[in-house]
Amino acid sequence: MSDAALDVVEFLLTTSVYSDDRTLDENDLPPSFRRVFWTGGADGDDGDGERGRTGISRPLSATNGTTREATGVDQPWDAVSELMFTERDEFSGTVTLAEQEMAERWFAERVDDDRLRENPTLAKRFEDDGEFDVTHEEARDANRPIQADRVWIDGLLEEYFDDEDDEEMLDLVDVRAPEEVDITLDDLVLTEGQEAEIDKIAKAIEHRDYLANIGLREIGKLLFVGPPGTGKTSTAQALARDMDLPFVEVKLSMITSQYLGETAKNVDKTFEVAKRLSPCILFIDEFDFVAKTRRSDEHAALKRAVNTLLKAVDNISLIDDDVLLIGATNHPDQLDNAAWRRFDEIINFPKPDYGMRADILRVITRTMDIEEFDPQLIAEITEGLTGSDLRMVLREAVLEALTKDRTTLTQEDLLNAVEEFEERDSLKNMDMIEGDHDALVAGGDIGKAGDGGHDHDGHDHSHDHE
Repeated sequence: MSDAALDVVEFLLTTSVYSDDRTLDENDLPPSFRRVFWTGGADGDDGDGERGRTGISRPLSATNGTTREATGVDQPWDAVSELMFTERDEFSGTVTLAEQEMAERWFAERVDDDRLRENPTLAKRFEDDGEFDVTHEEARDANRPIQADRVWIDGLLEEYFDDEDDEEMLDLVDVRAPEEVDITLDDLVLTEGQEAEIDKIAKAIEHRDYLANIGLREIGKLLFVGPPGTGKTSTAQALARDMDLPFVEVKLSMITSQYLGETAKNVDKTFEVAKRLSPCILFIDEFDFVAKTRRSDEHAALKRAVNTLLKAVDNISLIDDDVLLIGATNHPDQLDNAAWRRFDEIINFPKPDYGMRADILRVITRTMDIEEFDPQLIAEITEGLTGSDLRMVLREAVLEALTKDRTTLTQEDLLNAVEEFEERDSLKNMDMIEGDHDALVAGGDIGKAGDGGHDHDGHDHSHDHE
């Protein structure tokens, strides 16, 4: 019997068991299954008057369409039509189990513990049968929670932020579900210090109830500092992915939008979004904007917004609100004491040293075919480059090879790409063309004089790739 049949039978069993067992909730359904039954924030009711929290109504109906969407099987009925325990209603298109016990025995003979661990609904059904070494609690803990699903996030945002002013406010934030983040912590090369701090905060997230019980509440506000391209944003996103938390990102400079008079309100609403989506990570980029605004003669509305921001930072908590706050800045020297003291942990993101560059190259190229690849050599000649820069180097090498109809790279391709990158990067220091002192070179404001320069070794320390 094909894998397609197994996938479809699992879906049919899950819908049947879930429909009958009222002790199960949406977190017992695998994410790909519950997505097709989610009805949106305005339609759901969890039985306690809370709308937008459940969004899944019983009984669950398995049609050809819902089964196809949940399993990825193009022709679900064709995959199981020859099984003795399946039947289809030609009028409604519903696929059901004529003999559920027979279907359960068929399924149990073909799956192992690992597969069952991915389905809490069926883990509970088979928990007491002694056929599998998987508990319902274990499977549920391993299952991504509904709060991490895009459908849940969208439903909640639509319910609580549905007027025109709110829509403008939501333009200031970027909300990503964990499933939409394409990087994990395993994809990153971190220093020992970074790994240690990330591990500590991950443990704090897991055990925040314990921390609340012992009265330890001054935790959960991190500040990432370091040059552009050193992995600050990527690390925050990867943590969200690995911890199954929604990722809410805001760039502070965006509060200088055309809605100037609404900036303070928008800051408040940004934090309200995070609290509504909790548990989540709230990532505030360009945190140095706080200090620059406080020291300047900017519009009074901006200063009110910044003061509102600092108060909001004071009043949000990982322990009380289930929100991990991460600030990031490329310019820690511009932060004042009022900004520094808001954070309980500072994590440094320096430019990678030789060993880290070699490791980054190994990670970036692990799916590439490269003849005679020597990451140490490339690391030696890329001093001063960030992880983002190294990705740009590999991008150049790949594209150059493709122009020659090759998908296999050579060490020479990489060496040439490094040279090309350095030549392009050197343009950042040019601020005039043929006597035009105001001209910018190589793409907008990255060419401004004063952004950085070459040191005596000839390395450019002004890379502006985040």
